[in-house]
Amino acid sequence: MSTTTLRHNDTRAATTRLLLGCGVLAGPLYLVTGFAQAFTREGFDLIRHPFSFLSLGDGGWLQIANFVLTGLMFLAAAVGAHRTGAVGRVVPVLIGVFAVGMIGGGVFVADPAFGFPAGAPEGQPAELSWHGVLHGVAFFVAFPALVASFFVLARKWTGPWARASVAAGVLSLAPMPFLGTGSGTVLLYGGAVVGWLWVSAVAAKLRSES
Repeated sequence: MSTTTLRHNDTRAATTRLLLGCGVLAGPLYLVTGFAQAFTREGFDLIRHPFSFLSLGDGGWLQIANFVLTGLMFLAAAVGAHRTGAVGRVVPVLIGVFAVGMIGGGVFVADPAFGFPAGAPEGQPAELSWHGVLHGVAFFVAFPALVASFFVLARKWTGPWARASVAAGVLSLAPMPFLGTGSGTVLLYGGAVVGWLWVSAVAAKLRSES
């Protein structure tokens, strides 16, 4: 094998690890940034308000940036996962769809509701705006794609990683039947923590093996 080929392979491997490294950081970055705002934004209540609402009002730019930057990092991880060839073609596509949905969730902000920000209706808005509709579409495309990737991964892996991937998928899905109920938002946070951290763990595994 020529020196040029070796250098090309080394460069490709380094680029792949860099892309996957973005995925390793993405989940923790999104969650830490989101929870830090949740505990410091006046009027925000984790029991009533999803992270999406942090994009509203003064300081909303930070959560918009959080959505977009994290989405771009997950998109990089999807490319990295594809380059490894270790998880087939479907998983990188599903993670890519999730990443694009994250970006869309930042670009198209939710409508004010449930008293946040100040002056918002105490319940759901009487009429959804176009960007509120697209925000909802982004969520209902992104999150199922992420969860589906976990179950596909479980079929490709064996042993503890396969079982953990199934568990992550089940736990991420668990809040779905409760959306719109009093406990739905709290459960959604639990599912999001599991889902975001698991995809970062997957990226870390692939990075260590690449």
